[in-house]
Amino acid sequence: MIGVLRLTKLKVGIIGCGGIAQGVHIPNYLKLHKTVEIAAVCDVSMERAKACSEKYHIKKYFSDFKEMIDNADIEAVSVCVPNKFHAEATIYALHAGCHVICEKPPAINVQEAKEMANAAKTAGKILTYGFHYRHSNEVQAIKRFIENNELGDIYAAKSVAVRRRGIPGWGVFTNKELQGGGSIIDIGVHMLDTTLYLMGYPEPDMVLGKTYQKLGNRKGVGLMGEWDWENFSVEDMGRGMIIFKNGASIILETAFAANVQKDETMQVSLMGDKGGADVFPVQIYQEKHGSLIDIHTPYLEDKDYYELEFERFVNGCLNKDTPISKPEEGVILQQIIDALYESSYTGEAVKIK
Repeated sequence: MIGVLRLTKLKVGIIGCGGIAQGVHIPNYLKLHKTVEIAAVCDVSMERAKACSEKYHIKKYFSDFKEMIDNADIEAVSVCVPNKFHAEATIYALHAGCHVICEKPPAINVQEAKEMANAAKTAGKILTYGFHYRHSNEVQAIKRFIENNELGDIYAAKSVAVRRRGIPGWGVFTNKELQGGGSIIDIGVHMLDTTLYLMGYPEPDMVLGKTYQKLGNRKGVGLMGEWDWENFSVEDMGRGMIIFKNGASIILETAFAANVQKDETMQVSLMGDKGGADVFPVQIYQEKHGSLIDIHTPYLEDKDYYELEFERFVNGCLNKDTPISKPEEGVILQQIIDALYESSYTGEAVKIK
């Protein structure tokens, strides 16, 4: 747990009282009750904000995030609103002197991500993103292998986030105006970020992408609820190739809905000149002493990804530790996302400047 030398608790405000706030952010702050106090919540629906405050015994609630930040005496903020509103809420909170954990993806486009990163730098405050897979025991185990040069030069990787029929039947996940896209920007971004993190976030050079809308815009079986297929405005599948300035490459495959065997596959595969790896579960592939060997991990500490994510965020706010997800990485990630969509639209590879 977190050890700090201050007597007062970190006061946190929640912007957006929907599923990710009540399912992830609030419960994990409550686990840290010795060092954290949720001082206020905010939602555009005052009724929902009030209901959330009553449910979790939070003293203050608001319908305007600016009013909450200006009046609730908070030090850190969780941004849990649709992607379209990430930048505005994050930048305002940073300029007001708050640390911020913003849900993924960083924003709608790279310009917003840059403005968010600049605001964090100017304010001297933490800005981190909700890439909880980074905090998994599997990813951290692979990271240790990489840091000890067990994989060598990682020159190729594959990021897969594919569901058979996993279009969300709630929220605004199928609304392009509010989300910026579909499977790429929602679930693909998780595995892409994880891959980039393990590769050391290399600088991208060229991106080729293709998106599809084949299954989401018609009625069908929903394994994650019934979605609004008549107003489905995002891609249900996206594929791409990213080439980096150091010569490495990533193949990305992501889908809300595809005719595949498994209900869901979330996987990162890495290939280096000294070894390769699959992350979920951890498996290492090497050649040693004249033999091909596979390394398995029969035991990894089993701790919830989200719990570790919020422990580290709070610890960073209190002790000024550097979070493992940084604003400048969010800019690179957003560059790649933008380029994937642009490439699909133009039919041409996109050179990242």
